[in-house]
Amino acid sequence: MKWVSQDIEMYLKSKEYVDTIVLPLLPVSLGNDVKQSVAMSEFISLLSIQLERQFRGRLIMLPGFSYLKGNSEDKLVSDLKEWEKELYAKDFTHVFYLTSDSFWKAVENKLDGGLIWLPSLPLEHMDENYRTSILEDQVKQLLSLFLQKWQSAE
Repeated sequence: MKWVSQDIEMYLKSKEYVDTIVLPLLPVSLGNDVKQSVAMSEFISLLSIQLERQFRGRLIMLPGFSYLKGNSEDKLVSDLKEWEKELYAKDFTHVFYLTSDSFWKAVENKLDGGLIWLPSLPLEHMDENYRTSILEDQVKQLLSLFLQKWQSAE
C-alpha cells in the first residue's frame, strides 16, 4: 500500500494482516556526486513503486527517507533508529530499508530493520518499456527475499 489516503484507509481496515513496512533511503548530494545521488534515488523510487504493486495489501511503502550524504554516520544512523523505534512501536513485525547507497551496508549491523541493498542501474537512457522490464526483474528477485523473511518469522 502506498502512502496515500485511499491505501491508508484500506490499511486501517485490515491492519492485522499488514505486518511489513518499507522505507526507501534516498541520498541527496549537490556536490561532485550529484548525478550518482540522483541516479540512486531515482532507481530506488521507481523500484519502490514496482515493489508496492507486487505486495499490495501485505506491506506499506513509506515515502522515501531523504538524507544529506554529507551528514555524519552517527546522525544518519540515529535518525534511522528513531524511525525504527516508531515503526516497531506501531506493531510492524518487519521493517525493511531499500537503498542503492553502499554507505548503509557499512552500518547495517547497527540497524534492527532489514537492509535491502541493490546496485543502482542507469535508467536515464533506457526506453520506458525496457526500464519497466528491468525493474520488474529486480522485484522478482526481491520477492523470494521477502517470502524468506516472512516465513522465517512464522
